Amino acid sequence: MAQGQLQIQGSSDFSVALAGNPNSGKTTLFNVLTGAKAQTGNYPGITVDMIQGLAKLKSGAVAKVLDIPGTYSLTARSAEEQVAVEALLPAGDKPDLVIVVADATALERHLYLALQIVETGLPVVIALNMMDEARALGMKINTARLGELLGAEVVPIVASRAEGIDALGEAIERRLGSLGACPRPEEVPESLVEDVLEVERALRSEGPTAAGDEATGGRADAMVRARALWGILSLGDDELAHIDTSLREAVAAVRNRAEAGGRDLDLEIIGARYARIDKIVRESVQAHARERRWTTQIDAVLTHPVGGFVVFAVVMAGLFQALFAWSDPMIGLVEDLVVVTQGAVGALLSEGPVRGLLVDGVIAGVGNVLVFVPQIALLFIFIAFLEDSGYLARVAFVIDRVMSGVGLHGKAFVPLLSGFACAVPAVMATRTIESRRDRLVTMLSLPLMSCSARLPVYVLIIATVFPPDATVLGAMSLGAVVLFGLYALSVVSTLGVAAILHRTVLAGPRPPLVLEMPPYRLPTLRSVLGAAYRRVKSFIVDAGTIILAMTIVLWALLTYPHDAGVEHRFDTLRAEASGALSGDALSERMDTLDSGESEALLRASAAGRLGRFIEPAIEPLGFDWKIGVGIIGSFAAREVLISTLGVVYGIGGDADEESLPLRDALHSASRPDGSPTFTPLMGVSLMVFFLFAAQCMSTLAVVRREAGGWKWVAFMFTYMTGLAYLSSLVVYQGGLLLGFT
Repeated sequence: MAQGQLQIQGSSDFSVALAGNPNSGKTTLFNVLTGAKAQTGNYPGITVDMIQGLAKLKSGAVAKVLDIPGTYSLTARSAEEQVAVEALLPAGDKPDLVIVVADATALERHLYLALQIVETGLPVVIALNMMDEARALGMKINTARLGELLGAEVVPIVASRAEGIDALGEAIERRLGSLGACPRPEEVPESLVEDVLEVERALRSEGPTAAGDEATGGRADAMVRARALWGILSLGDDELAHIDTSLREAVAAVRNRAEAGGRDLDLEIIGARYARIDKIVRESVQAHARERRWTTQIDAVLTHPVGGFVVFAVVMAGLFQALFAWSDPMIGLVEDLVVVTQGAVGALLSEGPVRGLLVDGVIAGVGNVLVFVPQIALLFIFIAFLEDSGYLARVAFVIDRVMSGVGLHGKAFVPLLSGFACAVPAVMATRTIESRRDRLVTMLSLPLMSCSARLPVYVLIIATVFPPDATVLGAMSLGAVVLFGLYALSVVSTLGVAAILHRTVLAGPRPPLVLEMPPYRLPTLRSVLGAAYRRVKSFIVDAGTIILAMTIVLWALLTYPHDAGVEHRFDTLRAEASGALSGDALSERMDTLDSGESEALLRASAAGRLGRFIEPAIEPLGFDWKIGVGIIGSFAAREVLISTLGVVYGIGGDADEESLPLRDALHSASRPDGSPTFTPLMGVSLMVFFLFAAQCMSTLAVVRREAGGWKWVAFMFTYMTGLAYLSSLVVYQGGLLLGFT
């Protein structure tokens, strides 16, 4: 996974940092060098934290490779850019070498960061990535001349195909084996010299740690110059309040003096750098690229204000139709496998608590969640395909009018999209947003996006309360339409909550959109299936751990305290029935008594008592106490509802090949008056509740970490739970008034 830190086994001889613009292929190169499987994608913002791994070179030396978040420059404006800056311009230990990954098809933009890093004095090797695309565009890059002009060796590579990796390894060893040319401090315009020197003096007054280098001479001068320019460009940002006071004061004095004189320091520094880059490109690129006219024509449709929305709606409708049509056979297969497993395990064990725990608890609980893995896998495959193709960036462009109108930053698109998979990495992905206010708006609203944990709940309820062969307009299945509606409602709700937050507790100016439009690429089967596999594995491991623990707890709560009086009463009734009845009548009576005994024992259990305690509060929503037990358990994780219902409705015990799957058991469930428990109206009410409720401890924990305290966690939990209750109440009571059942 791209978020977090990969495990490193063994020791390393030196450290190598991978730096580059977002979407430059850094993480792809990291995977090639280390053999890791960190997430990659064809849009910026995938890596939001430091990733570490080990790479072994031909000489036998072992390098610790750091994949730092993508950044366009050493000017920190967002949380993930700060991670990059601290890795490249640290106050303490620095990497032994930096590999700057640059996109060969967009040299002018990517050389800005490369030039900055070279001029810090750090040992640098430039990996010129995507050379296959550059050649296809007619570009001829003189890498030797480019290296001379930059002051660093340039190695052409194609990271996605592992081309040029051996040459890159050799360049790394050459650079580490020599000090390299002593870098000169970055040249600045004459008008900036005094300003930069003033900030440099402030850095040196704080000692070598503040200056960023304990060395002397030109290498130290280059590092001080780099940090001074970084300070001038970055320290106006409130996000960097931890910087030394003397440096901040020096930068403030320089900027105030420049503003008083009508000068724009940012424009002067950046303009000088791009003037130098233009000269470098003119001398090293021998042919201009051919224009991709076909991409322009496609973009004219996909980014059209109306046409783009139409295409996106068609793509999403097709996705949800496929989720139902393609996954149903696989779901049936997994259901049969779960039932067979229950029967086999039940046959091996004698009646008792261990048998009940394994069959009624673990297998019934975990198995009924695994039933929905095929649909989750299909969802992730579709998302990975759309990511890698470059289409999702076009979608972000199209919906920016809506997002900015409700107060969501343009960069919120990637976190919101990630929310369809899991809210935890989605919240972490908000680090790409520069402003803390905009980050809070995004992270407090994105948990309303329907994540993969909600999908099993939706599918189970839809399959229970709606006819499987029902269609809408003879084209799409009714289940697909309902599922599409739920996802659409989650998007609309997310935007609505963001609009309210933007205008009330987190009011601020309308945020702009600055988005890199990645090129179109044909996704490879390996990358798509690999991304889907990692996400499904994460779902099974993370969710499975919670589900297993909660299932054991719920089984115990549903089993104990064991009321011996109930068993004695029903044993007496069975004895009476055996003396008075025979044949089919006796069999039917015994089935009725078995069901009644299970119901009575369940009501007397700890979970049954808790469910009946909250039943008056949830009855207006259409829920009975059994569903109440599931709702309580699901506050740990939404998918726990599936395992809870499997235990509550007895999907286990004497299960065999004739046993009903969970969805059929729920369809057959009835209330004491004989009416069905799960009706279409009640099902919609339950799905709406799960759409809005804050039922995920992991999400609450990551929001606390990213927001920096419990205040916003409490706010989010309160508003989401209240919204879930009120929405479900309106749906159920409104439906009853309109005559629905």
